[in-house]
Parts: sequence; C-alpha cells; structure tokens
Amino acid sequence: MTRSAHRTRRMLQVAGVSAAALLTLSACSSSDTGSDKGSSASSSPKLSGEVTVFAAASLEESFTTLGKEFEKDHPGTKVSFNFGGSDTLAASITNGAPADVFAAASTKTMAVVTDKKDAAGTPATFVRNRLEIATLPGNPDRIASLKDLTKSGLKVVLCDKTVPCGAAAQKALDASGLKLTPVSYEQDVKSALTKVQLKEADAAVVYKTDVRAAGDKVEGVDFSESAKAVNDYPIALLKNSPNPDTAKAFIALVRSAEGQKVLSGAGFLKP
Repeated sequence: MTRSAHRTRRMLQVAGVSAAALLTLSACSSSDTGSDKGSSASSSPKLSGEVTVFAAASLEESFTTLGKEFEKDHPGTKVSFNFGGSDTLAASITNGAPADVFAAASTKTMAVVTDKKDAAGTPATFVRNRLEIATLPGNPDRIASLKDLTKSGLKVVLCDKTVPCGAAAQKALDASGLKLTPVSYEQDVKSALTKVQLKEADAAVVYKTDVRAAGDKVEGVDFSESAKAVNDYPIALLKNSPNPDTAKAFIALVRSAEGQKVLSGAGFLKP
C-alpha cells in the first residue's frame, strides 16, 4: 500500500468515528428533550371546564376582571359568578347549591360553610375591606362623620345586620355609642349603594371599594370608627366542587401578586 493510500484510509476511519459520535449525541439529546417535555406536561395538566364562584357583592368588579384574565390564560375554561350577600350565598351552599369556590366578606359567614363541613381545607384570607359613607355627589348634606348620619330628617340606608357590611356598620355604631334608625335595610352592599345613586337615600354605609367602583355617581366620606370594623375576606374551595383542579387555579390567581394588584386597585386592603 502506498503512503498516499494509507493516509486516505486513515482519514476515512476518523471521519467514520466522528459521524458515529455525532449520531449518538444527537440521539441522547433527542431522548433527553422528549423526557423533559413529558415531565413538564405531566406536572402541568391542562385546565378546562367551568368554575362557579359564589362571591360577596363587593367583589363583583375585581372578580369579574380576574375571571376574564383567567379565561384568557387558560383557553377552554369558563368562570361563572354568583354575586350577592355573603349570608345568602352561604345558605345556598349549605343547602346544596352547586359551586366550586366561595369568597365571603367576613369570617363569620365563611364559618357557616365550614361548620357544615362544606369547605375543602382551611379558608384563606385574601383581602380586607373598610367602610365608608356614600353620599350624593357634592355631599349636599355636609356629612363629615358617622355621627352626622343621626341628624333628624336624613335618609340613611344600611345593609341588613345579617350581611357582613351591615354587621360591620353596627359594630362601628356600637363602638361610638350611636343609635341610628335607617329608612331601610338592604340585603347586600350594592343594593344599599343603589339607593343613594337613585336619590332614594341621602347616604349609605358601604365599603370603600363600592364607593370607588361607583365613580362620580356618589361621594365618599371617611370616618374614624371604620378602623374598628374592618372585615377579613376568606376564600375556600368547596368540598363538592365539580371542577376542583380549575377551581384551585382560580383561587391561586386571586391570591397571586397579579390578583392582589387588581384587588388593591379596587381599594381592598392587603390581608
């Protein structure tokens, strides 16, 4: 064999070894990538289906926003809401109404559900809320304090005492030693606020978040006694949730930094 032929044969041998090595590395890389994808897919199951959320009326604006965000982030899901007085919602749940999540405006109303063993796990407080006096735009009656609501001839509306906003208002009145007879007791905070918006009442004691949501339709008046009647808002997965995985994901969104940003923007306090 000539020196030239020997060199050619040696180069072909080296090229063959290199090609084999490259094929082996490529196969390993492909196998590893496939393994990673399989692991990732199994750890993050695709969410789907409808989630029914029973939530306090004061959460309507912020939860509606979060529901839309959730549906956008998880195509194939739908978030349906039932907003109302927390006591009414709690009673519906304990009477068997189908729902996945309950977000109440007080720990007392959440206790109605947990006492009946209708919640899965321990409820978590996700925000807090304070009261404010809602008056007509421009505050024509010059209301500056809780005591001013006791003025003769002033038409004031309160939430019913069984509703968290009503219980909080009564707590504030008791703390200041004031007696107030409203022209009506409303079943949820939105109904109380509407009375002022329709000029059927001169003022109402509602949440700061509801005054903010109403924009220029009402004017808010802070009062010092509200600090003694701050409500914690708990949220819980319900035991008989038809769609627990998706429900848990919605609760996670509410408690996440993104969810807290939406809620803080609506005027809620951090837990």
